[in-house]
Amino acid sequence: MQPVHVLAIITAKPGQRADILAAFAANVPAVHAEDGCIEYGAATDTAGVGAIQTEMGEDTFVVIEKWASLDALKAHAASPHMAAYGAKTKEMIASRVIHVLSPA
Repeated sequence: MQPVHVLAIITAKPGQRADILAAFAANVPAVHAEDGCIEYGAATDTAGVGAIQTEMGEDTFVVIEKWASLDALKAHAASPHMAAYGAKTKEMIASRVIHVLSPA
């Protein structure tokens, strides 16, 4: 069983990022309780980094995930709490890009 990593890049409609992150934070305990969840959290740009950083901007955040297996990730994606989170935030999201990665 090989772990998988996920980087989900979420861009909110202008001014909506805080609302999406609030809904995200409310959902985190349910996700952490899922079988196979190793890591699941949101991250935004760090201020003051300088030229070494390509900033995502004020409307974008990244969800950084690690799952014990692809099956655990698939179960997460199909969970009722993720369906509810998706329905709650759908109209606030401008774009979403999901990268599912295997350790190299």
